[in-house]
Amino acid sequence: MRRRLVLLGATGSIGASTLRVAAAHPERFEVVGLAAGRDAQGLQALARRFNVRHLALAAPNSAGIPHGEAALCALAALPEADLVVMAIAGMAGYAPTLAAIEAGHDVALATKEVLVMAGEEVMRRRAARGVRLLPLDSEHSAIFQCLQSRASMPACVRVGAETEPPAEARVAEVILTASGGPFFARPEIDWARISVAEALNHPRWSMGPKVTVDSATMMNKGLELIEALHLFALKPEQLRVWVHPQSMVHSLVQFKDGALMAQLACPDMALPIQYALTWPDRAAHSPVPPVSLEQMQGLTFAAPDLARFPCLRLVFEALPKGAWTHPVLTLANEVAVRAFLAGRISADRIAATIEACLEAGAAPFDAIIRRAEAYVARAAH
Repeated sequence: MRRRLVLLGATGSIGASTLRVAAAHPERFEVVGLAAGRDAQGLQALARRFNVRHLALAAPNSAGIPHGEAALCALAALPEADLVVMAIAGMAGYAPTLAAIEAGHDVALATKEVLVMAGEEVMRRRAARGVRLLPLDSEHSAIFQCLQSRASMPACVRVGAETEPPAEARVAEVILTASGGPFFARPEIDWARISVAEALNHPRWSMGPKVTVDSATMMNKGLELIEALHLFALKPEQLRVWVHPQSMVHSLVQFKDGALMAQLACPDMALPIQYALTWPDRAAHSPVPPVSLEQMQGLTFAAPDLARFPCLRLVFEALPKGAWTHPVLTLANEVAVRAFLAGRISADRIAATIEACLEAGAAPFDAIIRRAEAYVARAAH
């Protein structure tokens, strides 16, 4: 029986990789719903290709496609869905994720801001509904794969504690790897002079503009640390980041008995997506070439320089202060990155916006956004 998929974020890079996996396994998957941001033409083309009737857009459109948050939530809760793939960028994915969970659907999550903003609430609702939250990011997929055994299950898919002991009880630390983006090799980085084009020139991954800028500042890795806290029930002191420019080792887990486990694969998002879609099984084939021993020659790792990457430094400083910092980090960053991409502020103002909002303390989501927007307005060119 084929698994029925709803895909939110269909026209983005994660959406393209998800549809690539679905097309490679027509016997296993049927796409029953598609959503995008504002690209009505692109969405309709995908609907024709995959024979999908249920569509939604975030933005108003002239094509007659249902739009807005309510339309996205309705699609996420589509009764005939088996799994909802959440790949909408930024905080727009929060309400649809909750809608999918409340509908009793498992969720394959690529939108890290959902857990960064409200991880405790999302995980509480996941557990209450007995659904599973499957990580799509390559780093979290790697951790997820390393943590599974016949003796224990990770928190994000655990549904019966009495029969599924916690995997986190055996973990000493988790190491997320980072490519370092376009600037790690630079001995000095003058963020005030970094152009948008430079920030978008990622050496390894093809992603949307917001995520690509986050990778350049390494804020992406900071948000992934927070996501890992919730997915795997970890503590801040158990989390590490190492820069691995080859992007072959996607993350590592150090266990309390001293063993170190890693997951390696070619840098292609189709593989972690395929694993999430087929879990707990593994597919018999993949659209991604297998990694070879020859490719593993000369792999390198380095500790990140937090002085050169202040966004990541701010995350490490904020984590011990508690969960109130999580929405501040993601919302302030989202406002600042949007302003940077629009040419309103320089790249150094991204970290400055985040720091100013952290110093202002805890606040509701809308208040955090207003604070960040006010700071950006003052810092604008």
